[in-house]
Amino acid sequence: MAGSNNSSVITLETTPTWAIAVVCFILITISILIEHVLHLLAKYFNKKRRKSLIQALNNIKSELMLLGFISLLLTVLQKPIAKICIPKDAAQTFLPCQSLTSDDVEEESKCEQQGKKSLISRAGVQQLQLLIFALAFFHILSCILTFSLGTLKMRRWKFWEAETTTLDYQFSHDPRRFQLIHQTSFGKRHLNFWSEHRFLRFPVCLLRQFYGSVYKVDYLTLRHGFIMAHFAEGTEFDFHKYIRRALDKDFKVVVGISPWIWTFSMLFIFFNANVFHSTYWLPFIPLAMLVVVGTKLQGIITKMCLESNYNSSVVRGNLVVKPDDQFFWFGKPKLLLHLMHFILFQNSFQLAFFTWTTYNYGLNSCFHHKTVDIVTRVVMGVLVHFLCGYVTLPLYALVTQMGTKIKNIVFTDGMISGIRRWQEKAKRKLAKRSNYLLAQNSLDNSLSLNISPSFKTSLDVTSSTNTENDEEIVDGQSQIQQHTEFGSFGGFHLSTFRAAQH
Repeated sequence: MAGSNNSSVITLETTPTWAIAVVCFILITISILIEHVLHLLAKYFNKKRRKSLIQALNNIKSELMLLGFISLLLTVLQKPIAKICIPKDAAQTFLPCQSLTSDDVEEESKCEQQGKKSLISRAGVQQLQLLIFALAFFHILSCILTFSLGTLKMRRWKFWEAETTTLDYQFSHDPRRFQLIHQTSFGKRHLNFWSEHRFLRFPVCLLRQFYGSVYKVDYLTLRHGFIMAHFAEGTEFDFHKYIRRALDKDFKVVVGISPWIWTFSMLFIFFNANVFHSTYWLPFIPLAMLVVVGTKLQGIITKMCLESNYNSSVVRGNLVVKPDDQFFWFGKPKLLLHLMHFILFQNSFQLAFFTWTTYNYGLNSCFHHKTVDIVTRVVMGVLVHFLCGYVTLPLYALVTQMGTKIKNIVFTDGMISGIRRWQEKAKRKLAKRSNYLLAQNSLDNSLSLNISPSFKTSLDVTSSTNTENDEEIVDGQSQIQQHTEFGSFGGFHLSTFRAAQH
């Protein structure tokens, strides 16, 4: 039976060389085009000085290389895997379809003689290659589209940021004016009868994320609290650009597929067995997690307002909220980033698995028992994708900046280079002064009292020259000391720079 099957297989020995050349040419051309597109993207990001996006692009390249390595391993190990025999009873457990017989014969011929079946047939290994490729492709595509939607939604923040420099904004936020927190726009939005009751606050925050997830008053209040916590008062700071840089850095993390993400992908494949009835609950997990994350983010903004109200019910000028890690789960704002990563991946898995099953088996296969199964998977995948990019991601980008620690991307590359040059210059001046004082003390100790008049005259001239240099060093040292005493450099707290470096 196996021999007859082999006689009907067309190999490269009986395939025209021009056909092989054409296929290879097409594959090589596609690979070169993809490499060229990635190269152009890298040049564009480098021109725009988006280093985090360049690193994200490198992560994508690493994932593509890993995919190629996995595909190579599966190709090489197709026959050895098919020769692994398992009992027939084990082969009938956890099937994705309830009653379906296998028709592969070549890989199972040796196992059939032992009354067993192959672990995975050669055709199954080939289909597994497609599934892994589809999973990685949809994950990368989903991340890119999600962050594009989020960036589109956050464009309006640029106009809110520009408004903070106008005279109307400064007049409406006069620092000499006293008012109750309940009278402020931020207080009116978050201080209500439901605010202090957890069971009432949860449903309100849950519903609030779906209509205007980030209000203008929320953005301006959190922006003011961030600046007051990390910078000198009156500092002009572009909070919108800072959030954009922070989001670029987060994108570098989310676009990658880490080992624990690959582990969960194996679990998702396992739970697609028929006995688990995964169609009824697996597609809803990303949506449920996304709603919980959005509710938590809305709750953090409300808790910040409550905390300010507990400290003082009267505010002078702008309402100041205090950033603190205690508002986040387990005191770790970065945990939300990993949850977003998990949500995007699981949603990508749903879309990839649906595309893979449809391509290999069609819409009428056992993977799609009813029309409602198809509709559920597609609708949930698109809905989660849209909500994550247009609703939850902008909310996440704003609220996660309100942790205790500041991110190092608060400083642009130019600022970091300037501060480091200033530090190096200060160190050189201090070292020069120390060397001069050491040399002068050594010279004073070595000279005797009987010095010739000519040498004494030249020594006086040298001493006067060194005194001028010493005065310059003292002036530089006093400036350094002044910056240190005030604890700021150009409006930035030095402690902020040190914390950002760590």
